Amino acid sequence: MTKPVLKAIYKRRSVREFNNESVKIEDLREIVKAGSWAPSGLNNQPWRFVLITDTETKSQLADQTRYGHVIRGAPALIAVFLAIEDIYNEVKDHQATGACIQNMLLAAEELGLGAVWLGEILNRKDQVNRIIEVGDDYDLMAIVAVGHPVDRSRGSKRKELNSLIIKEILEDS
Repeated sequence: MTKPVLKAIYKRRSVREFNNESVKIEDLREIVKAGSWAPSGLNNQPWRFVLITDTETKSQLADQTRYGHVIRGAPALIAVFLAIEDIYNEVKDHQATGACIQNMLLAAEELGLGAVWLGEILNRKDQVNRIIEVGDDYDLMAIVAVGHPVDRSRGSKRKELNSLIIKEILEDS
């Protein structure tokens, strides 16, 4: 396939097991930069990030979720927040932050890294904010675990396209 964006979309998988190789800070910043290029209403760019490689902080965060083994095993984490003061439309800003996270996952794929979007930790968002010392003016949207994947041969299945399209209303030609 010669279409690199489609190739990255179809190849990307959620990676939950990483080797011990560290992730370069430049790569983490590139992932965040890709996220920052997601569309947002009025171009308000409501997302904010915390980059985490500190073992003790990761351990404390791991204790906040039943997926702690993923957090402990990841060389790096990116906490993704919505800046409450920048919200102009709650639904649109949440959607924009989802697009931001998807851009980040695709950037990780392009950089030869693996990543997974962790959401269950949102049940303990107040504790997460306390651990990483950000105020209540930031609303946790996800933790993205990033690292070098142990296994890249994972497959995935998707529903048939015709089961997803409800209807096609097309111009007569």
